[in-house]
Amino acid sequence: MIKCEDVCKRFGEKTALDHVSVNIPKGKIFGLLGPNGAGKTTLIRIINRITIPNSGTIFFDGRPITQQDVQKIGYLPEERGLYRKMRVGDQAMYFARLKGMSARDAAAALKIWFEKFGIQSWWGKKVEELSKGMAQKVQFITTVVHKPSLLILDEPFSGFDPVNAQLIRNEILDLKAAGATIVLSTHNMESVEELCDNIALINKSHVVISGGVGDIRHKYGNNHIELVYTASAPIASVPGIFRVLSDNDESGRHTAVLSVDETSDKSAVLKNLVTRPIVINSYKELVPRMNDIFIKLVTEEE
Repeated sequence: MIKCEDVCKRFGEKTALDHVSVNIPKGKIFGLLGPNGAGKTTLIRIINRITIPNSGTIFFDGRPITQQDVQKIGYLPEERGLYRKMRVGDQAMYFARLKGMSARDAAAALKIWFEKFGIQSWWGKKVEELSKGMAQKVQFITTVVHKPSLLILDEPFSGFDPVNAQLIRNEILDLKAAGATIVLSTHNMESVEELCDNIALINKSHVVISGGVGDIRHKYGNNHIELVYTASAPIASVPGIFRVLSDNDESGRHTAVLSVDETSDKSAVLKNLVTRPIVINSYKELVPRMNDIFIKLVTEEE
C-alpha cells in the first residue's frame, strides 16, 4: 500500500530521517515503532504530505503519492486537534466534508458511528465540555468516517481506560477485516503483539529492523523451551541435546526451562522426552516479547 524508498529529511543541521525505506503491505496492520525523537512522526507527516522529504520517494498503491491521495488517508495525530469552542456535531461534519463527503453522506455515516460508540447525546456539546477520553472517541470517528483505504493512528490508545482501549482495538480489527491498511505508531508493545502483522523499528533516523512480528520474535529467541510435566523426580540434562536451566517442582508437577543445544533441534528434545517416565502437560518454545526486543535493539544502538 505504501512504499517509502530511500527517504531523507533534514531540519537545518538535524537529520530526522536518513535513507529510510519501509514497505507497508496492503490490508495489514503495520507497527511503526521507535523511541521518542527517532523520526516516526516525521515519516508519518511525509506520508500525509504535511511535509516534503529532501530526497526519496513515497509510493501510494504502486505509484508516487499525490495530494489527491491524501483524501484516501485517515490520520489520527498524537497531538489531538479538535477545536475546543466548536460543537461536537459541527466538528465531526467539518472534518468529514474536508475529506470529500457530501453533507448527506457525512450526516448518515456519523449517525452510525455515534450510535456505535453510544455518544449520540454528545452531538450538541462543545468540545471543551468533553473529557480527554471522550474527545479522543470523537477524533477517532472523524479519522475513519470517510472509509479511508489507509489509516495512520499515532498512539491511538493514549488516555483511554482499559474498556475504551479495547473498544478501539476491536474497531481497528474490524477496519482491517473490511480491507483497510493500518499504520499503528505506538509505544504499547502489548498492542503491537496483539494487533500488528508487520513492524519497522526506527531509531536515530534510520530503520533498525523490519519484518513480520512472529519472524522477528523468533529471530531474537534464545532457543529455550518451557516444559510442564508430571513426574516423581526432575529430568536431567542430556549432553548434545538440551540443558535444564531451571525446574520448579510443585507436588510432582514440574515447570522446567530447557536450553536446546546448538547442534540439536526442538524435535530431538521432544523425541528424547517421550521416552522418559514422565507425563508431558505442555511443551512450547519461549520467544521474547516485543518489549524486550525493542529495549535490546534501542539500547544496542545507544
